[in-house]
This record gives sequence, structure tokens and C-alpha cells, in this order.
Amino acid sequence: MISWIAIAASLFAAAYLYQRMKRQEAEDLSEPDEGQAILDFGRAFPEEAIRAIHPTADGNAFFVRLHDGKAGIVLAQGRHYLCHLIVPGKVRITHAASGRGLVLSFNDTAIFDGSYEFATAEIAAEVSLWILGSFSS
Repeated sequence: MISWIAIAASLFAAAYLYQRMKRQEAEDLSEPDEGQAILDFGRAFPEEAIRAIHPTADGNAFFVRLHDGKAGIVLAQGRHYLCHLIVPGKVRITHAASGRGLVLSFNDTAIFDGSYEFATAEIAAEVSLWILGSFSS
């Protein structure tokens, strides 16, 4: 009798631990991971040094400012990230209607086209200056 109780308790403990691990994994995936975005951008462009990074409000994209005045974008695709170096003359930028975002249209890579909302209007303005600053070099 005691062995059946031990087996049942073990099964309940294993089920509890499994559910807890799945919940933690879902929470981890819902939060933006700046560290992983930095690592993936570094792998894609090893010669570029990142100076600053800002996530979008939903965490699906990161904008990076590089050491030499250039800018880049990193899009989250599940656990993987797509990285792109913003090339002068290959992107059109306008402000979003909310005032806290940017609408980007790339001539060469349409996958990065879209509206990107930030937590504050100040961050959106800073990122737009990064992109515009990349045009001056």
C-alpha cells in the first residue's frame, strides 16, 4: 500500500515540476531578450561594435546604434533573430500616428518593413536620429 502512495506522490510531483517548467519557459519567451539580440547581431556583423540598443514596446524588434554612426535592426523570429544593417538610401522612415513609433520601408529587404512602436516618444525620436545619422556617413 505504501509503495502505491509513493508512486502516486512521485507522479504528482513530476507533473507539478513539468507544469512549472512549461510556465517559466512561456514567460521567458514573452520577454524581450536583449542579450540574445546582441549576440546574434554580433555573429551576423562581427566587425560592427554595438553602442546602444532599444527594444520596441512589444519586444519583437531591437534597434541598435553602432560605434561608427550606423544603425541596425534585429527582428525576433521565435527564439531566433534576423539582423540587418541599415544602408543609407535603402530605407524610408516616417513617424507613426501614435507619436511613439516609426514606420520603416526598406527598398532591399521587405521583411523588415513595418510600424515599430516604442515605450516612449523619446525613444522613438532617438532611434529615428540613429537612422538619420547613419545617412550622414
